[in-house]
Amino acid sequence: MYLLGGARITVEAGRLTLFWAAIPHQIVQWETRKPYYVATLPLAWFLGCGFPEHFAHPILAGQIVCDPQTAPGDSAKFRQWVTDLHCGAARNEQAAQLEIQARLLRLALALPARQCGAARLPQALLQSGYQLSRADQLACYIARHYHEAMTARQIASAAGLHPNYAMTLFRKAFGTTITDFLTRHRISHAQRLLVTTDDPIIEIAANSGFQSLSRFNEAFKLACGCPPRSFRNAHRSRVVAP
Repeated sequence: MYLLGGARITVEAGRLTLFWAAIPHQIVQWETRKPYYVATLPLAWFLGCGFPEHFAHPILAGQIVCDPQTAPGDSAKFRQWVTDLHCGAARNEQAAQLEIQARLLRLALALPARQCGAARLPQALLQSGYQLSRADQLACYIARHYHEAMTARQIASAAGLHPNYAMTLFRKAFGTTITDFLTRHRISHAQRLLVTTDDPIIEIAANSGFQSLSRFNEAFKLACGCPPRSFRNAHRSRVVAP
């Protein structure tokens, strides 16, 4: 089970699942001792693959895409991909990237448009019937309101908790602070807007919840290693037109 964007999402065994890793996420529960595999793909690589719009755009919009069927061969493939990507040989890495691209393309072609990203994360949470813990309530509140001006004290108050207790509870549950989790959501939203829209950067900063352009630039560079404009220039041209 993942905490993904403030929602607890169950990923069934054997199901290939994709989401944008810029969305704050963390594995919080698992049922078996069997290994699981995670492949983190560069955004520029994903955008450059030319996947169909109905497959690529929901992911860029913060939705999840899950293979409706189990694929028994995926476990063996993932083991090989992990080996190839970490062996230090350029040819092996290229082979793994091509095989991953082919696997994702087959999934994209197999999924009707209506099935891709059918539910955004907050709706998926609301429909799941999952009983939220206090820590989950805090994360969910952040995921729904990160674009608004708020402080850790206000977030705690919304959940009916004392600020010090809320911050301790949150760090214990998710291994990060409320403030860092909030910032990660805002940066994730800004990345999506930079890549998928032509909005001015100052508007993106405001729409992502930052109270000043200077604070946005500082936080973005710290999180992404480059200014927002450089991030847009590096990735914008690779996006498939909607």
